[in-house]
Amino acid sequence: MHDTTALLIELGAVILGLGLIGRFAGRVGLSPIPLYLLAGVAFGHGGLLPLRASEDFVAVGAQIGVILLLLLLGLEYSASELVTSLRTQYPSGAVDFALNATPGAVAALLLGWGPVAAVALAGVTWISSSGVVAKVLTDLGRLGNRETPVILGVLVIEDLAMAIYLPLLTALLAGVGLAGGSITLLIALGTVGLVLYAALRHGRLISRAVSSDDPEMLLLVVLGLTVLVAGIAQELQVSAAVGAFLVGIALSGEVAEGARKLLTPLRDLFAAVFFVFFGLSTDPAAIPPVLLPALLLALATAATKIFTGWYAARRAGIGPRGRLRAGGALVARGEFSVVIAGLAIATEPRIGPLATAYVLMLVVLGTLTARWTEPALGRVRARASRRSRPRADPQAGHEEITAEGVQVNGPAEAR
Repeated sequence: MHDTTALLIELGAVILGLGLIGRFAGRVGLSPIPLYLLAGVAFGHGGLLPLRASEDFVAVGAQIGVILLLLLLGLEYSASELVTSLRTQYPSGAVDFALNATPGAVAALLLGWGPVAAVALAGVTWISSSGVVAKVLTDLGRLGNRETPVILGVLVIEDLAMAIYLPLLTALLAGVGLAGGSITLLIALGTVGLVLYAALRHGRLISRAVSSDDPEMLLLVVLGLTVLVAGIAQELQVSAAVGAFLVGIALSGEVAEGARKLLTPLRDLFAAVFFVFFGLSTDPAAIPPVLLPALLLALATAATKIFTGWYAARRAGIGPRGRLRAGGALVARGEFSVVIAGLAIATEPRIGPLATAYVLMLVVLGTLTARWTEPALGRVRARASRRSRPRADPQAGHEEITAEGVQVNGPAEAR
């Protein structure tokens, strides 16, 4: 009874605190994600007041939060839109891998951690956080923007690439031979192919089977199906987030619209729990020794992610402002980076604190770049344009294009 009482008190305090933090962030015009993370660090192991009774519950809630974030994102798009995105964005996926995995691998080799740790740290710096990006896009009201399908395409390619990367990394860390690693990889690829085939070919049948006029039944069936598929995907070495996303795109029409309305409040609650849990798992004392290398790596890969988004959006014919928004939105790293670092800790323990500091920096920085990259660089370009504009000679005739687009000729005194 005492354990249950402590659980209720801690859990109630956590949820109430999240509500107050979210309200404060809304009033000052910021995303609440960085504040959720800082709250988790403050109350995690080594923090001000560690949470004990609710730790297991928060861990499960965090997993549900990631699943719901990706499910709701998948509900925004149809299977045909996904195929179009994959067909058009695969060059961007290759650029994304080359630009963002390389700094992590190079950093691990320079630190003397060896080739296996280099493969692990390459994954940490490569993969953007689908959960953080989805939450930021929702908070900023950009799900309907032209650049959002481009962002989604890059994220989907990354998530699907994890079906290849994670089994390979696990085999490397375990020292498994080529045959064992190949079997694991084939199982993962087969699972992704099967789920994707069902989403593309039988989406209408799935929607019809899930559909219900009773909101309660619709909520239970959609949520149960999503968690089940995510769990099976995770068991077969495929990302649970990929499974949840594919369930989302498999549902369409009125079913998707009804599911969005019912699941949005749950998504907001458990997503907040996810970010708090990430902070709870970080020991503040382990962060200072790795701050400098983590900061250098974060700045380098923030720049490469912005360029990745710029490149992907430019290929889609989106204007400069949308390109900057796409690049800024991709900066955040999160759940995948933490999973990868957790797998590699047994082989290279030093990768844990570095990855934690790196992800914390980029989760905070990513929420800022998503909002401010486009306006900040826009102002810089405007100032540079004004400085490079030749000054008019008051004694001579000249030609100028005014802000209204009107051409003016003649001496300045005549105007």
